[in-house]
Amino acid sequence: MAFLLPELPYAYTALEPVIDARTMEIHHSKHHAAYTNNLNAALEGHAAASLDIEGILHSISTFSPAIRNNGGGFYNHNLFWTILSSSSNAEQSLPVIQAIETELGGMEAFKTAFSQAAATRFGSGWAWLSVDSEGKLFVSSTPNQDNPLMDIADQKGTPVLGLDVWEHAYYLNYQNRRPDYIQSFFTIINWEEVNRRYLSAKG
Repeated sequence: MAFLLPELPYAYTALEPVIDARTMEIHHSKHHAAYTNNLNAALEGHAAASLDIEGILHSISTFSPAIRNNGGGFYNHNLFWTILSSSSNAEQSLPVIQAIETELGGMEAFKTAFSQAAATRFGSGWAWLSVDSEGKLFVSSTPNQDNPLMDIADQKGTPVLGLDVWEHAYYLNYQNRRPDYIQSFFTIINWEEVNRRYLSAKG
């Protein structure tokens, strides 16, 4: 089956001023579209073409670099768009917020750990909040378009929140000020979607 570039659940302007409309348009219609098209091209005639993206990523070590890079880029951006919102509201009653309090030391401790993971990722990559095989939250980062679903990840799990720290995600607005971009990100998290993914990952 061919993978499709998803429509955004909001306008390119929806996340301003945190993420400007021009960056959103380029990021979605150019970068994400390229990962999608290149993934489909890499899978053409391949036995894995019948798998869903999660199935591919779980055994990514058996596939080519083109499938690894573009499959990761396709999945990571699919997640990224859904966990963003113009009105972030971390309701204390959400199970994922309660888990952050009990498992990660609270929201401020989580923000510190997540910010460090995002800021210290050398070059391009992602920072993640994920659920491990025992249902516990952990913070990590991965290089390039890798993610915790991949069997090659240092820390494996199911991502529920991710931040793209490739320069194309923020450079027009923030230039080299990645820490400013990271701090602004916390104001546009769609916690209801993060919670939905958290509950699904816990089963």
